[in-house]
Amino acid sequence: MFRYCNTFLGVVAASVFLAIPAAAASSAIPGTLNYVEGQVAVAGQTVTSHSVGSVQVEPNQVLETGQGRAELLLTPGVFLRVGDNSAVRLVSPGLADTRVEVLHGQAIVEVAELFKENNLWVMMNGASTQLEKEGLYAFNATSGLVQVFDGQATVEQNDRHMDLKKGHELAFGGPWKSTHFDPNSQAAQDPLYAWSNLRSEYEAEASMQSARSVFVGGGSYWDGPGWYWNPYWDMYGFLPGDGIWYSPFGWPFYSPWAYGYGFGYGYGFGGYGRGIFAGRGHGHIGGAGLASAGRFAGGGARMGGGFGGRGFAGGMHGGFGGGGHR
Repeated sequence: MFRYCNTFLGVVAASVFLAIPAAAASSAIPGTLNYVEGQVAVAGQTVTSHSVGSVQVEPNQVLETGQGRAELLLTPGVFLRVGDNSAVRLVSPGLADTRVEVLHGQAIVEVAELFKENNLWVMMNGASTQLEKEGLYAFNATSGLVQVFDGQATVEQNDRHMDLKKGHELAFGGPWKSTHFDPNSQAAQDPLYAWSNLRSEYEAEASMQSARSVFVGGGSYWDGPGWYWNPYWDMYGFLPGDGIWYSPFGWPFYSPWAYGYGFGYGYGFGGYGRGIFAGRGHGHIGGAGLASAGRFAGGGARMGGGFGGRGFAGGMHGGFGGGGHR
């Protein structure tokens, strides 16, 4: 997808992106609906693609699918994707206390970036799972199964707890024991995994466009790391505040300053994006790493340099702000 879009986008960047900014005024909050396909309802009310960006799941409301799928935004850099014939409840939408419950069916949580202030939990079948690192986590309420494709989590139920690392799962119906599973084999037969990989690719492309828009538009478009509305993709994209963050699927999310210093075209795409174990997986390349790649020109590698005095401070990495809404 990236290779087909980059040439065209490079041509229109200087004109169109200045005319219609992809970063507007304020940010999405946890529970914001970011994608819908098929039969989806929020609090019993049908939602469609026209609801994206404007509908928010409120505390204790339920998002339910029939023959359809949906994507919710949680904290900046965290995506909740819900499979067919599934239901999730938003327990708490707080930025420092984010909790969702999988009531039935399947859900996948992609964590591209996790701040130390985040407290991210997924509840299911009477147990609570804290997602502790960037990674990819799958939940199946029907079979009572938690899987860590990548990352690290802690599962708690009553007075028991279990640490789950990459490639491990816990089945609630059996012994309270972590067992190994083959993520590659599981991914190959899981439609929700494949769909999440595709959604992650689209998100990364939307984010790259938004990073370009912020860079071209200058500091007035920058509200810090967070969700930025992209009118071309009709969804929010994630902009980190520092360097390049890679999703668990290997797709890159660019900060505006990383894009502006020449990393917006092709950097890191070769061989990535085909799943966790076919590419680099999640990770972060900061300013020092980008500078060592030899792509900075002259004095452009300054950390916190700014856009010619227009107010954008490169390398910002604090807070849960972010910008861009419809």
